[in-house]
Amino acid sequence: MDRAYEGDSTRAKATEKGYVPVVPPKKNRKDPWEYDKQRYKQRNEIERFILRLKRFRRVFTRYDKLDILFGGFIYFAMIIDAVLV
Repeated sequence: MDRAYEGDSTRAKATEKGYVPVVPPKKNRKDPWEYDKQRYKQRNEIERFILRLKRFRRVFTRYDKLDILFGGFIYFAMIIDAVLV
């Protein structure tokens, strides 16, 4: 879920499936709810990290057929990303 999809029906579906929504309400919402700011920040960091990994074409298109090779290249991409940042 993202802030754009924070409607009551989407939140109800997510809660029904057992998820705990951590998306903040829109600014113009009449009855805003409380949310865990720390968990939302962590969620955002993970999303940005995955987007940085997707810069590597091999991760994005998943050329590797074996999971172990794919996982190994993800580790490699993480190392390269840490060096470049």
